[in-house]
Amino acid sequence: MRICERPVRSPSTSRPTVMPDPSPRLLLVAVCAAEILGMAAFATFPALVPVFQPEWALSNTEVGWISGVYYAGYVVAVPVLVSLTDRMDARRIYLFSMAVSGISAIGFAFLADGLWTGSVWRFLQGVGLAGTYMPGLKALTDRLPASAQSRGVAFYTSSFGIGGSLSFLFAGEIAAALDWRWAFLLSAIGPALALLLAAKALKPRPAAGAKPATGLLDFRPVFRNRKVMAYTLAYCVHNAELFMLRSWVVAYLVFSMSLQPPGATGTGVRATIVATIAGLLGMPGSVLGNEVARKLGRPPVLLAAMSLSAVVAVVIGFGAALPYAVVIALVLLYGFLVVADSATITAGVVEAADPALRGMTMAVHAMIGFVGSMLGPILFGVVLDLAGGGQSQVAWGMSFSVIAALLMLGPLFIYTMGRDRPSASDTPG
Repeated sequence: MRICERPVRSPSTSRPTVMPDPSPRLLLVAVCAAEILGMAAFATFPALVPVFQPEWALSNTEVGWISGVYYAGYVVAVPVLVSLTDRMDARRIYLFSMAVSGISAIGFAFLADGLWTGSVWRFLQGVGLAGTYMPGLKALTDRLPASAQSRGVAFYTSSFGIGGSLSFLFAGEIAAALDWRWAFLLSAIGPALALLLAAKALKPRPAAGAKPATGLLDFRPVFRNRKVMAYTLAYCVHNAELFMLRSWVVAYLVFSMSLQPPGATGTGVRATIVATIAGLLGMPGSVLGNEVARKLGRPPVLLAAMSLSAVVAVVIGFGAALPYAVVIALVLLYGFLVVADSATITAGVVEAADPALRGMTMAVHAMIGFVGSMLGPILFGVVLDLAGGGQSQVAWGMSFSVIAALLMLGPLFIYTMGRDRPSASDTPG
């Protein structure tokens, strides 16, 4: 197996010496572990919405804002940080951003005391994610041999789901044992360990010899690719649904629990644990969806996956008073379905991208996709307030229904923009 090498000047001579990277397998394990550790603070706020809402006297719209501003930080930072990976070693961006993730978690723990201070620190946490998730993938694939890159991408992207799910569990358990400030403070240990692990595993590499032909933020060639934009817009509405669920699932489960009779089955299970399991079920959902799409084609599988997900969302929304064991089962099913289209969408973008512009394409894909991540939680909170508030079953049903309706734009984009157009030679003359 070939190992990656980098030339380093010896202090005693001008001849380069060889500093080997870890083996591809060890490198993959280390970078995936760093990504999971680095996401320790990812769900600290949404996992603890039932704590923050009364303590900070937040409306549902304000809860949605704090949840969404995390992804606003991601959207603002990702086009610059990901595009820079074509011009410098992604390792540098990754390590700096991991430090930002840890510092912003500590800042929230000590300095957040309401809507605006909480928003500032969550925004910075989103910036940290922007500089670690996709740049981490770039740093990994730059160091893997071509034969190992496909599997490396699959494992790395799965680590995002693992990290996000475990963050729910971590925040819920620490807050229950101590308080929410300790949950944020201790979550900073994850990025600190990730920084050390990545610094050891990712050996420095020289900057690329040739810079891209386009400017740093000149995304016009990507915007002209209709197929890329079709999948990217579908990713945007997918993310609106996915991060709506991750931002509001704990609050919804607590509301459903309040409607149950004493001693109802399942009410002894903490809501954050249910959210953790639902998140972990997304991993097989994403893998299975992609495998089916490879056999049947992406458009019909995306249509089926998004339609089923939308139906389950509406049932959950209006079904808060169902037996709690049924509610838990529906949420777990939703956790499986909500990402069944994820890998299929991303694979569609990668396939449709110009190979010379793949890094820039993924920057646009991430930027537009996470606009949905930002707006979904906010829209959900606004509808929840307008429809009657967090104690109204109808309001919860309407909020889930609006997101379900938005999701159905995904297949529309794929079928109207993403289909291959016949070339002139294919047109009867």
